[in-house]
Amino acid sequence: MKLHADKADRYAITACGEGWVAINGQRHEHSLQLNTADGVQAWGCDRFEDLSPAHFESLLDSQPELVLFGSGRRLRFVRPALLQSLYAQRIGVETMDTAAACRTFNILAGEGRRVTVALLIGD
Repeated sequence: MKLHADKADRYAITACGEGWVAINGQRHEHSLQLNTADGVQAWGCDRFEDLSPAHFESLLDSQPELVLFGSGRRLRFVRPALLQSLYAQRIGVETMDTAAACRTFNILAGEGRRVTVALLIGD
């Protein structure tokens, strides 16, 4: 099996805990989106109950092939109507709790995939 070193210049979620995540060692305590092209951006939604189609439409800007949605401390699925903008562009969406989304982002980013993760922090 041939092994390749991860890219040193990429973004990685280096830690996560109750109410925070660290990206490349920098701690964030608010909901955010992270993508392999543009890095960290505010996501503008702090509560699961406040999610709208516009929150998911904003993820299209980075042109991901896959979106990971971290729903907070526990796994919660959004209504499919909220994800229509992603489905219409044939972008895959996976929902998981925030800690699992962090781990999965690191794996996919390490493989060089165009992935965006949207994380609800502290919800």
